[in-house]
Amino acid sequence: MDLTDTGTTVTLISGVAMTVGVLGVLLPVLPGLLLCWAAVLLWALLGEAGGLRWAILVVATLIAVGGTVVKYLWPGRRLKSTGVPTSSLVAGGLLALVGFFVVPVVGLVLGFVLGLFLAERARLGPGAAWPSTRQALTAVGLSMLVELAAALGIAVIWVVGLLAA
Repeated sequence: MDLTDTGTTVTLISGVAMTVGVLGVLLPVLPGLLLCWAAVLLWALLGEAGGLRWAILVVATLIAVGGTVVKYLWPGRRLKSTGVPTSSLVAGGLLALVGFFVVPVVGLVLGFVLGLFLAERARLGPGAAWPSTRQALTAVGLSMLVELAAALGIAVIWVVGLLAA
């Protein structure tokens, strides 16, 4: 592996960006799906993979756009059917932001859960707050799972492009 070769260097940088992107789906601080797509874009623009790279970029773009649309529509529809209001999600998001700075690493998730639970407790009372919170967390988990599937799909398509080139 000669790092003075531009194609090898671009492929290596794209691979690192792809890995960070997949991990970024699991760590909500990083824009994971966008990083995965950008890695393929970099590889297609600057790599030396021939004409196949453009087909790989088109497929990766379709997966990224499709994953983003499904990520927002499917869990959102489930949330509407359970009756969790947007105000509770906003409260969860605000406390998640605070938690991110107060408790390193896990504060984002803890803050979201706590903010959502407190908003639902104020809205529904102590007895019905946890089931409502659990339904909202299930929808958020589904959203992350859809994004992870899309990111892994982009990574697989990219690796297929690498092996075929």
